[in-house]
Amino acid sequence: MTEIKSAMDIAKEAMEIIKKGAFLTVKAGDAVNTMTIGWATMGHIWRKDVLMVAVRKSRHTFGIIEKTDHFTVSIPTSDYKKAVLFCGTKSGRDFDKFKECSLKTAPGKTVDSPVIEIPGYHFECRIVYKTAMDSKFLDAAYDGSLYSDKDYHTLYFGEITACYKTE
Repeated sequence: MTEIKSAMDIAKEAMEIIKKGAFLTVKAGDAVNTMTIGWATMGHIWRKDVLMVAVRKSRHTFGIIEKTDHFTVSIPTSDYKKAVLFCGTKSGRDFDKFKECSLKTAPGKTVDSPVIEIPGYHFECRIVYKTAMDSKFLDAAYDGSLYSDKDYHTLYFGEITACYKTE
């Protein structure tokens, strides 16, 4: 395992990979789920390095993340296309994604949510702010093209409490 000095040191590369798919994993009580994300943002706000993820209310993960104050994001640096596709198209309500994709988890270092045990970058985050999207503030072009079903995201801003790379 290679320790990263700053989450922002790898933000550019990580964001390019996230566009192809990464794993957002959440644990609350006995419930654990992972889902594919392709949208996120990283930056420095409130004097902290922050990773923001977006989860639609219709997703199984939404019910879990609403019951906790943390999440992890695992960004694969090798080929996990099949698992990314499966976890992005199948619901944790209907499938055990970990079993179906042979994904193993490793305990988080700073949060209760696990990381996916894959070669890649791992971000552990403590939720410091969340907000449900309000369509009246959304550009009409985005609303029409990305939210035709009106299934808006809730945005979760997570202070990055640990960031590391595994081989």
